[in-house]
Amino acid sequence: MSELLAGLNNEQLRAVTWPAKSALVLAGAGSGKTRVLTTRIAWLIATGQVNPAGVLAVTFTNKAAREMHTRLGSMVPVNVRTMWIGTFHGLCNRFLRAHYRDAGLPQTFQILDSADQQAAIKRLLKSMELSDEKYPPRAVQSFINGSKEAGVRAERLPPPLTPYEAKLHELYAAYDAQCRREGVVDFAELLLRSYELLQANAALRAHYQGRFRHILVDEFQDTNRLQYAWLKLLSGEHNVLFAVGDDDQSIYAFRGAEVGNMRALLTDFQVAEPVRLEQNYRSVGTILNAANALIERNDGRLGKNLWTDAGEGEQIRLYEAYSDGDEAQFIIDEVKSLQREGMNLSDMAILYRSNAQSRVLEHVLVNAQLPYRIYGGLRFFERLEVKHALAYLRLVSNPDDDNALLRVINVPARGIGARTVENLQAISREQGVTLWQACCAAGGGRSAAKLGEFVLLIEALRAKAEGMTLAETVSLIIDHSGLRAMYEQDKKEGEERLANLDELINAAAGFFPDAAEQAIVEFLSAASLEAGEHQAEAGEDALQLMTVHAAKGLEFDAVFVSGLEEGLFPHENSMNDSKGLEEERRLMYVAVTRARKRLYLSCAQSRMLHGQSRYPIRSRFVEEIPAELVRVLSATVKPVPQNTHRRAPWLDEVAVPAAPAAPLPGYRIGQSVSHAKFGSGVVINAEGSGSDLRLQINFAEHGLKWLDLRYAKLTAEQ
Repeated sequence: MSELLAGLNNEQLRAVTWPAKSALVLAGAGSGKTRVLTTRIAWLIATGQVNPAGVLAVTFTNKAAREMHTRLGSMVPVNVRTMWIGTFHGLCNRFLRAHYRDAGLPQTFQILDSADQQAAIKRLLKSMELSDEKYPPRAVQSFINGSKEAGVRAERLPPPLTPYEAKLHELYAAYDAQCRREGVVDFAELLLRSYELLQANAALRAHYQGRFRHILVDEFQDTNRLQYAWLKLLSGEHNVLFAVGDDDQSIYAFRGAEVGNMRALLTDFQVAEPVRLEQNYRSVGTILNAANALIERNDGRLGKNLWTDAGEGEQIRLYEAYSDGDEAQFIIDEVKSLQREGMNLSDMAILYRSNAQSRVLEHVLVNAQLPYRIYGGLRFFERLEVKHALAYLRLVSNPDDDNALLRVINVPARGIGARTVENLQAISREQGVTLWQACCAAGGGRSAAKLGEFVLLIEALRAKAEGMTLAETVSLIIDHSGLRAMYEQDKKEGEERLANLDELINAAAGFFPDAAEQAIVEFLSAASLEAGEHQAEAGEDALQLMTVHAAKGLEFDAVFVSGLEEGLFPHENSMNDSKGLEEERRLMYVAVTRARKRLYLSCAQSRMLHGQSRYPIRSRFVEEIPAELVRVLSATVKPVPQNTHRRAPWLDEVAVPAAPAAPLPGYRIGQSVSHAKFGSGVVINAEGSGSDLRLQINFAEHGLKWLDLRYAKLTAEQ
């Protein structure tokens, strides 16, 4: 036991050995929450308070679940596979597989990932003769998923206020009927169907409440309303809910996350006070002090203050660039400097609020010949060739899967055109059968012959797959479906696509199902659950580029937070909403706390966004960091005294530069000018000539800006 608890600090020890009652652990960034959670489970088992089968642990990624399994396997001498450890979706999938009859599902039900769900909605719109311009599939998908995540079925939605809303209600009901007919479920359905079954079936609910005496939840701040309701239902009146999270890192409101669930837990489970993990093992003191200063401006926090014994470290570096190109060049120059000092590129990350910002960075990186990686690009199971192979595998498992059939009915091309598919869909609607059944019943003619060949192909694959291992089945499908031959003829991308198909066979060979007879179903479920997770690519040492959202849970020796401008970060959509602005500040808090040793902040006085030049104001988040923590690398000019309340005084430095030798057409150094957005200012410098002329102007309210006279509309004051 002493070995199990060795190395824990006082608050970690308090959390791990918490009595058998519910708790909320406020775990700050880098405070060792994963260690606390896994050690808590190990301690409960080692002290005999629970057997492994009585543990339910919920994580937010499959990667975190695997890591927890691995750690527990080395901590306690038990079979960790008997524990229920996984994501909400993964655990609900496991639950519904065990109780598919009670849930009204076929035993081999398939899971629709996001792309498949959109495809199903497109088919639905077409069958109902609705325009996908008036009812965009993505918008319909968002409405359906949002309703499900709120725990509301179509028939229980509040009365529609507009004809458009009424049609969305109708689409939701029709979509549910289509999914039931085809035996498929989407991600949101996994949780909602599980919740409804537990709520309606008292005996089943009592069984699982009796089994899972200890329920542990990671990243609790990211739970939505339905997830919290599901947890409460499983917990009942007597079970222990041990939730670990950080309200200061709640950044997924757009996905339905409810930071208010943390306060609700304190009330619902009679938790007097949270346990606070405040000692940080990641970052130096300067970075933590900046993070604390930022986040304390948010209201309604449960409250904590990060600290470290690792020393103060270096000051945060701030660079205010002339333009987004100048900003990118500065960042890359610093990256190269750090690399020369011995820091690996993979230990550095450039973070940005919007994906659109990456273009300029990538351009400069290419010119500098620095290897880089966009973290969060297409994942393995989302790649086109992999999805084709998985669709064939789905048809081998369940030919009535309409989405799978539509994906590969003419891949590789076999002469089955759009008109033939439309006719099939019409037959399917009129006769109430699946597309596969419509294919099998096709009459004479050329198109029917092509459909017959496709049916024979799938039937042959099903027959040959009998008795084969999962890997042999996947290999069979890739070879005999024509996918391998098709990509062998693709000189441009074929080699990479074939390598991905071979890797799919490797994945199948390394997959160990719980039930051998359900290997295909379990593998397809695992593939669907894996899709959508951010996974770093293997390969050479490379600089990491990503959005701040994608960076959550990661850490780097050096972090560059770029684009710190009003309207960009904080995002313009949050500007008029206090809750939105607070979430943006939490996002900035996440960005800052990704850095271990060195943190760079940068902004630009002009930026190309969506094809237009913008002249932004520096982000308020820069100004919320105490002066003594920051080292300014860019020279700024002292602003005119009046109306300077928005500008932090410690950013004001150096004297006005000398006037240029060349005359300025229509302007002069020291001249007063006005701008529609920035107000009054004084011309202090210039560069370029003719159509490339730029003026440096010190605005009274917004500080120093470089303006391109081709775009900026200035009025000269005589």
